[in-house]
Amino acid sequence: MAADDEQVRLAIYQGFATTGAAPEADGLATSLGIDTSAAREQLRRLACARHVVLDEEDRIVMAHPFAAVPLGFSVMGTSTLWWGGCAWDSFAIPHLVDHEPDVLVATRCPACDTPHAWVVNRHQPPDGPQVAHFLVPVTHMWDDVVHTCTHQRIFCGEACVGRWLEAGSIADTSGANRPRRQHISATSASTAPSGRCDRPCSSSRPPATYDTVSRCGPTGIADCCARRATRCRGSSTPRCRGATRRAAPGGCAARRRVWRPTAQSPPY
Repeated sequence: MAADDEQVRLAIYQGFATTGAAPEADGLATSLGIDTSAAREQLRRLACARHVVLDEEDRIVMAHPFAAVPLGFSVMGTSTLWWGGCAWDSFAIPHLVDHEPDVLVATRCPACDTPHAWVVNRHQPPDGPQVAHFLVPVTHMWDDVVHTCTHQRIFCGEACVGRWLEAGSIADTSGANRPRRQHISATSASTAPSGRCDRPCSSSRPPATYDTVSRCGPTGIADCCARRATRCRGSSTPRCRGATRRAAPGGCAARRRVWRPTAQSPPY
């Protein structure tokens, strides 16, 4: 029996939610009763639709909010450890693992190495003076999404953000209208993609999400959240949006949008 792309997507998310690890193509093929070559092709289509991020060997690197590689955040349940994809994604994981009453999200300030940790549940955002900083503008987030997520970090405060940017000679691409910084409670409030483990995939973000992020968050965050919610509704029909990138021959632009680990990634 052939499996459709939605079955593969659901198996990936359920695998991440249950074990904290990304399923391999071989394992997906066995569990769904399909050939490994078919599973790889479906993974590529899901990457084209931005449901997953693959490396050069078609291994899953990310399926937001989950990550298969450490990007600066750990999310610990009762007996399972997940890697959070970024400052947003780490706070979204509790909404996908409903067998956990809460989780412990932990990270370090990239500027001063101060540890930070929050107990996060599905009912209210954690409190604290920390701020999240989003280095890459929304319009360029998918140029290299792993680089983007690696640089969506949480800092002690505005002073640490400034020191980190100055020490690394990093240009802050904030834009003129609004700084790309967000209070920790607003960051947590803008994440609740619980529908990603459902069939069909749907969004169940809090109604206040779009107002919160457009009022408090960095330029373009509300638009990004709205696009991600739309993408998760219905089937996983491939929809390439990489208009600024040249498509690979005979395929979508996402076939070349793969993550290549280097000595500089992740930079912490």
